[in-house]
Amino acid sequence: MAKELAPVRRVVTAINAAGKSYFSEDGPAHIKSNSARPGLRSSHVWATSAIPCPIREPDQAVGGVKGIMPPKNGSVLHIIDYPPDPKDPAERERIREYVKSRGTNPEPGVRRFPDGPHPGMHITDTIDYAIVMSGEIWAIMEEGETLLKTGDVLMQRGTSHAWSNRTDEYCRVAFVLVEAKP
Repeated sequence: MAKELAPVRRVVTAINAAGKSYFSEDGPAHIKSNSARPGLRSSHVWATSAIPCPIREPDQAVGGVKGIMPPKNGSVLHIIDYPPDPKDPAERERIREYVKSRGTNPEPGVRRFPDGPHPGMHITDTIDYAIVMSGEIWAIMEEGETLLKTGDVLMQRGTSHAWSNRTDEYCRVAFVLVEAKP
């Protein structure tokens, strides 16, 4: 069994009444788990309500982000820990059926294609900056796939895709999603 990664630490800065910078928050990011994939954790780190956003705007992630999409006209930072893919074909099929049961349009701006090359195939109406922080993961497209390793960055531009961790260790990926027009 792969060892889970430490929780994501979120450190937030601010400006006080005297106009001086300081650290206003320091602690774990809000974690959301996925019942379909034991061990899959998504940390909602920060979200903005608009771009450009007011510098002093508070975090919009908790309460403003229900799924994976950023707030309308905004952005969101998710850090996702991907456990190793299940080796058992029956478990992979159970995940596919779970995704189907949740519907192909779970939230506005998201479309899922569980019958595609991977049960996690989906499209979001966003431009995503995917940064591999640790481990390695396969980015899967409808035509082709590529291995991404620690330090690699993928620009996801509203295309159908999925993620597959084919190792025996966790992979951590930071995703910055910016709302885009399809």
